[in-house]
Amino acid sequence: MVAEKPGETKEVEADYARLRIPFGPVHPALKEPVSLRVAVRKEEIVDVDIVLGHVHRGIEGLAENRNLVQTLYLVERVCGICSHSHTTCYVQALEEIGEIKLPERALYLRTLIFELERIHSHLFLLGVLAYEIGFDTLFMFTWHVRESVLDLFEKITGNRVHHSMNTLGGVRWDVDQPMVEEITSAMKSLQKSVQQIRDFFQDKSVEKRLCDVGFLAKDEARRLCVVGPTARGSGVDMDVRRDHPYAAYSDLKEGFSVVVKEKGDVYARTEVRILELFESINIIQKILAKLPEGNIRVEDNVIKLMRRIPQGEAISLVEAPRGELLYFVKTNGNGGLSRLKIRTPTIPNVLGLKPMLVGGEIADIPVIIASIDPCMACANRITVVDAATGEEETIDASVLRRKR
Repeated sequence: MVAEKPGETKEVEADYARLRIPFGPVHPALKEPVSLRVAVRKEEIVDVDIVLGHVHRGIEGLAENRNLVQTLYLVERVCGICSHSHTTCYVQALEEIGEIKLPERALYLRTLIFELERIHSHLFLLGVLAYEIGFDTLFMFTWHVRESVLDLFEKITGNRVHHSMNTLGGVRWDVDQPMVEEITSAMKSLQKSVQQIRDFFQDKSVEKRLCDVGFLAKDEARRLCVVGPTARGSGVDMDVRRDHPYAAYSDLKEGFSVVVKEKGDVYARTEVRILELFESINIIQKILAKLPEGNIRVEDNVIKLMRRIPQGEAISLVEAPRGELLYFVKTNGNGGLSRLKIRTPTIPNVLGLKPMLVGGEIADIPVIIASIDPCMACANRITVVDAATGEEETIDASVLRRKR
């Protein structure tokens, strides 16, 4: 009640229920640091601001101070989940600039590791989703199945996380016939396990928690340029493996389907990833059946190849597990880089979080964020924007070092 004049009163309705609450950057429900400033009315989310920049590492700047071969092992550290995607995207650009033609067997082995990486990434995310909805048994089972893929990485390359499979002009590790048989057997076992995981996610209580949550309409997905399973879960039919084939995908593109779901909610994005597991297993089986004979890299050693790469620039695309990964590479002709620009899938996908979250409830935030499979360490950049003038300034590695 507010007094307008002495002796008079007027009733005014105040919206005291609207609050602004911080969510992150450190929060038990977040696997990586991201800060959300969430405006809520009671339990309903009415607005969201997303703040990145908590794990910026300056990898693009560091790459410009190393030679081309050193950078190959640096970009592998951009992400621990899709390390092979980053090295393939980078080395493809160098091979295009240097006009290096790879043996066919090398292209097939790159593709083999690519699909194994997709399987282990999707299983990782499905485990996280199970954890977020409180289904710990499914979480542990999914990550147990994922272990078998990590074991294959170790047997093929000697490494479970950063595989170091790629080198300039080919790959570093071959697979012999016993290894081919072991991978074939592992895929049969994996297919059964993935079917079990699919059955768990089709349980009515799980469906009820994931359906009709975190909507992203097809038109909105196109407008925001989201990529990968996040886009395909909203009905956007795109996949770099089919649309711009690389490695051995030009030979294999008739042998797999691009999984697309129309609904645009968390369950649709989850279903896309589960069905893509079956497609990846099919691709691996075809690779093993068609694996060509021959060398796994060109005859010249990597240092000679590096010195032969002229001044030039190229854009390289691959379909990483989270979606389209883009590298712009500009070489200086002296074995180094003039510029490296990386656009990871999380950069466009994180833009889709706002329409997914607004209209939902506070309790839905963890599962909606998990459904886009964000990798914040891949996505963080630092650009300072002057709100008054609109001027932008990018912070480079030398400035970051001075501020320590």
